[in-house]
Amino acid sequence: MEEKVLDTFREQLIEKREEILKDAERTLSELTDQSGNIPDPNDRASAESGRNFELRIRQREQKLLPKIEEALQRIEDGDFGECSCCGEAIGLKRLEARPVTTLCIECKTAQESKEKSQGK
Repeated sequence: MEEKVLDTFREQLIEKREEILKDAERTLSELTDQSGNIPDPNDRASAESGRNFELRIRQREQKLLPKIEEALQRIEDGDFGECSCCGEAIGLKRLEARPVTTLCIECKTAQESKEKSQGK
């Protein structure tokens, strides 16, 4: 893969990592600053629902952080864009859609089919 393309993916991954960390810090700050004394039960339920939703989003993003770090390491190692299963090049469109991916579309499809047939 061309160095210019790799640089683009590196920048995207670093920006996403920084965005996730910034959002996590903001959420923590907001949760710490919020007053727990909301007298109206409906308002309290709404606030709790909003906090739970925000925490679920942050939890999903926290799972993405190690994948971002691994993708950045693959760029450094020269393995970025290679399928970890078959060794073929991962299509550029797939990498643009999901830069942390480790599988080409064919291997990912096969993996999902296998998981589906095993009931996972």
